[in-house]
Amino acid sequence: MSEKQRVLTGITTTGTPHLGNYVGAIKPAIAASRNSGTESFYFLADYHALIKCEQPERVRQSTLEIAATWLALGLDTSRCVFYRQSDVAEIPELTWLLTCVTAKGLMNRAHAYKAAVDENIERDEDPDFGITMGLFNYPVLMAADILMFNAHKVPVGRDQIQHLEMARDIAQRFNHRYGEHFILPEAQVEDHVATLPGTDGRKMSKSYDNTIPVWLSGKKLRRAIMKIKTNSQEPGEPKDPDTAPVFDVYAAFASEEQRLEMREEFARGIAWGEVKQRLFELVNGELAEARERYEALMANPQQVEEELLRGAEKARAISAPFIEKLRYAVGIRALS
Repeated sequence: MSEKQRVLTGITTTGTPHLGNYVGAIKPAIAASRNSGTESFYFLADYHALIKCEQPERVRQSTLEIAATWLALGLDTSRCVFYRQSDVAEIPELTWLLTCVTAKGLMNRAHAYKAAVDENIERDEDPDFGITMGLFNYPVLMAADILMFNAHKVPVGRDQIQHLEMARDIAQRFNHRYGEHFILPEAQVEDHVATLPGTDGRKMSKSYDNTIPVWLSGKKLRRAIMKIKTNSQEPGEPKDPDTAPVFDVYAAFASEEQRLEMREEFARGIAWGEVKQRLFELVNGELAEARERYEALMANPQQVEEELLRGAEKARAISAPFIEKLRYAVGIRALS
């Protein structure tokens, strides 16, 4: 095993990266990858995408957009392992080995499955109507993603803690049956990470259709920021930054000094239009250079593909010998 702490993060390839993804996940992960005490694994979870997306072109386009986003924002692939899940054939094989030790009762308790069953019951449908084995089993695939590389830490939001607990449970069952092969991963709960509000004030999410994509042109970015919901207070009226979504977005991009200065401006009654203009200048200033790199990568998908294939080679240098060891452990061995 590596002496460094292994940290693993997966990004599902079903959508276009937005400012909430950037502030909440991508920016802190890229910063963390520069820490010499950790070995970082970042992967594009395209097998996971198939659970909720039945549009092949969207999965492909999202894979390109997300990979290009990480690269444009400065991910140093020489310091981490950056790969596409589907390029590591050992992951689905490990999924099967883990499936064979996973209790069905454990999967019955998974939040996503239970929510889908509850929704069906509310609509007087059969409890399992429309539920695929992909949805039912995906905590096992997630466990395989993590255990394949024996990650010590997995940064997650609170809604994903259950999956980490399941991965630990599955690892323990396998270890108990076949010997100590897996480190028990720990959830690194990202409470400190900003949850960005969207244009309507709710959490920025594709589900609410309230996102601001990262790579809008300057003009479109300004237009999107101007749509952020505010109240009807007039210029000159003191405003409360702690109840204003636009301040939360500003705070996620601003320095401590800029945040304090903006709080004072709120107290003096700054106009909402002026707040949004300053927010636009701040966001655009941070992303303008990276936007050029992103556009160049999107125009040259082969460059992105080559990066991912290099990452897959690094990943498979770990996964291929490990799966051989696991095959031997379960009795899948040469007969001679």
